[in-house]
Amino acid sequence: MSMHFRDIAGQAMADGAISAEEILALRAAGWADGTMDPEEAESLFIANDHLHEPSAEWTDFFVEALSNFIVNTVPPSGYVDQEMADELISRIDHDGRVHTMTELELMLRVFEKAASVPASLKAYAMRQIEEAVVHGEGPTRHGELSGQGINADEVAMLRRFVYAPASDRPAAISLVEAEMLFRIKDATLYEVNAPEWQELFVQGVANFLFAFGGEEPLPRERMVELEQFMAEDGAGIGSFLHRMMTSDPKEGFASLLEEIQDEPEGEDEVAAAAEFTEEEQSWLQDRLDADEDLDELEKALIAFIAEETGEVFGMKV
Repeated sequence: MSMHFRDIAGQAMADGAISAEEILALRAAGWADGTMDPEEAESLFIANDHLHEPSAEWTDFFVEALSNFIVNTVPPSGYVDQEMADELISRIDHDGRVHTMTELELMLRVFEKAASVPASLKAYAMRQIEEAVVHGEGPTRHGELSGQGINADEVAMLRRFVYAPASDRPAAISLVEAEMLFRIKDATLYEVNAPEWQELFVQGVANFLFAFGGEEPLPRERMVELEQFMAEDGAGIGSFLHRMMTSDPKEGFASLLEEIQDEPEGEDEVAAAAEFTEEEQSWLQDRLDADEDLDELEKALIAFIAEETGEVFGMKV
């Protein structure tokens, strides 16, 4: 670790502040691209712990540098392994909660940058995001959290999380995420909430019920094997392309095109995912029956389903 960096981290511990000029110096030294060792990454966390009021410049630098470190240090790039996930949780968790809003933003950014993270980190992040939306207060990188109701900034944070590439169901809403949306709805039902919250709740739950989320990312173990194949002499991607280029087009490219043309387009899978199944209807009915009366968000959800499908729980409308 460079002496320059040690001095800045030590200063943060001493007086609780890092100047904008010092952050620029860190960026100039190349720290923001994540090329650091674990001891240097640890120093960033220590510095952050001792800052009285982290500036916007510091939050941007901290999030950028450490998200790159967490997501890209251990190969394959983009896949957070279990050890790295455990280390992240241990650094930001204090008695079951994320310590600072800067660290909450870091965790969210990891989900946006990574292709895949371990299940334990997904579960932990979901608890923290839910807690922050329902009870959290304070400034974040992209706005302000409020302990009273759900504001537009909190809706935006929720949206970023549930649709992040490394979320439970990339580009779509999973069962556990839909259940989280219902829990947040129930916890904030009588608060003053931003109009964007109803839209996210309705469209998010409907997404779970009807949407096709696309392909899941390759498992980390399979991605490691693929990278090893790419790097092997004689058997890697270069050799593969060479064999394609030197083969008889009638036997090589033509047969390849036939295979591509024979591939199913996934239309049947998409259509099946869009069906409102009995199991999904039962799941939704259980959520609606959890209290005596339909609330306004539940009514909006039912109306949205009716508009999209022409049916309300099997009855034509």
